Amino acid sequence: MNRHEQHKNAIAALRAALYDFQPGPVEQALQQLFSADAVLQLSYPFETLKGPNAFFNKALLPLANAIPDLERRDTIVMAGSTPEGKDWVGCCGYYTGSFEKPWLDIPATGHQVSMRFHEFYRFEGDKIVEMQALWDIPEVMLQAGAWPMVPSLGREWHVPGPATQDGLTINSSDRARAAKSEKLVHDMCDSLGNYASGGAEAMQLERYWHPRCSWYGPSGIGTGRGISGFRNWHQIPFLNGLPDRVGDAGAGHIFADGDYVGFTAWPGMYMSVSGDGWLGIAPAGQKITMRSLDFWRCENGLIRENWVLVDLLDVYHQLGVDVFARMREFNKARR
Repeated sequence: MNRHEQHKNAIAALRAALYDFQPGPVEQALQQLFSADAVLQLSYPFETLKGPNAFFNKALLPLANAIPDLERRDTIVMAGSTPEGKDWVGCCGYYTGSFEKPWLDIPATGHQVSMRFHEFYRFEGDKIVEMQALWDIPEVMLQAGAWPMVPSLGREWHVPGPATQDGLTINSSDRARAAKSEKLVHDMCDSLGNYASGGAEAMQLERYWHPRCSWYGPSGIGTGRGISGFRNWHQIPFLNGLPDRVGDAGAGHIFADGDYVGFTAWPGMYMSVSGDGWLGIAPAGQKITMRSLDFWRCENGLIRENWVLVDLLDVYHQLGVDVFARMREFNKARR
């Protein structure tokens, strides 16, 4: 068994504990898997935490208190090494259960709720030393009828797992296949940068994206179907509002496993809000960074599916907009 399969097996114990959430087994699994001084970088408002105890007490336990039957469901578990030789495991899926008590002041619904997650873990030996993770907290606001931001352009729905249903059975021994997948995504990302000098045609999206591709964006942006859906509901507003965006190649971590490619960066892009503005934010040249964590699935030499989470709450926070305060104001009459 290669080390990537070993790392996926190591994560399996934590995944199993979170599937049937009980505080004791979850805390034990975290202690066994994470180094005591691991750095855990979570979405706003959790931010950077130190060690597994902080992750358990400040993030997982409050979530479980609000959702007493908390259950984690993974749809993708992949592992690989970056070009720099760092070993990562990426997990994509959602937390679900009955939303019985308020969480982060989001009003409880009494109904089943789901919240997408992208969680990336960096291993050194048999221990996790770093975690970069986004939870789609705005998705919970949306399901609670407590939406405090502008409407999404794309489709808001329960984002599915891979169409091929093989996200949990990836063969990590086929590194040649993984290398092809990584090259496809890497070349596509490089080609996106051609927009600055040659516009949309220079990006040559048709070379990289399947005509029936699905781009599953975060709540607040939504899903786009096909290249036109990707461009209309995400890329065009993104480029118009953030025309000077620059990726930080040194901050990103890309790795592949079979047909799947993962990418994480904290943060990975730098930009200023100008042009037409973005997400209803008035353009005033405000400089921001962006955390975006991605999974891609390649099929016959083209990208067929792309799961994307962006820390939109962090973006608003950088711009001085307190989304949680807005949510409380909009919903304070609720009983």
